[in-house]
Amino acid sequence: MINTGEIKNRIVQWIADYFKKNASPDTKAVIGISGGKDSSIIAALCVEALGKERVFGVLLPQGRQHDFDVSYDLCKTLGVSYIELNIEKSVNALYDGIIAAGQALNDIAVFNTPARIRMTALYAVSAVICGRVANTGNLSEDYVGYSTKFGDSAGDFSPLSDLTVTEVKAVGYETGLPARFIDKVPLDGLCGKTDEDNLGFSYKILDKYIREGVCEDEVVKREIDKLHAQSRHKYTPLPAFKL
Repeated sequence: MINTGEIKNRIVQWIADYFKKNASPDTKAVIGISGGKDSSIIAALCVEALGKERVFGVLLPQGRQHDFDVSYDLCKTLGVSYIELNIEKSVNALYDGIIAAGQALNDIAVFNTPARIRMTALYAVSAVICGRVANTGNLSEDYVGYSTKFGDSAGDFSPLSDLTVTEVKAVGYETGLPARFIDKVPLDGLCGKTDEDNLGFSYKILDKYIREGVCEDEVVKREIDKLHAQSRHKYTPLPAFKL
């Protein structure tokens, strides 16, 4: 079991060091606030590392999302500035253009395009306010490719990418965040399914396999291994021809 208090303090110091080395004194951490545990915990860590004046939340709903009030609550709880940019028109305009060009949309495009437009919006805001974009991924999701390449897998700094979901939540409690932000069941934002429903197994099982190499269910083990192999292109450096 990791010392979560120590890990939290190390992450806070790491964030502070990153901004000291890679930014000016007024540069802000720009965070896409989804209302989920990862963005909420990263926001809390950044507030501790930089002060609330240097943390800027960007709320990026796609149309109306029933649970988006959690995002507003998080920003108000931490006392950080924020804006809302609804991406629905941008997403639909791109879809309409593809269809008008004679191409049919598929599930892959519908699932990944909003995440990439959200990241485009985050970098646009970052450019306007002089910021650095936080990557809000974690090790569990990255391990099985449960992220969008150049979407939520992008960013300038990544505080949680070496922590499993179990560890992220434990660190979250060390920040003093209320439990409602840490224990909120993650939804995919599209069909209303939980992340675990989409994956077909629990994060508890996945995290144990990642950290201990143990998975009692052979069918689940094979599925995790398959997803990990299929998503290798997401977490390896961009292949580049060398002259």
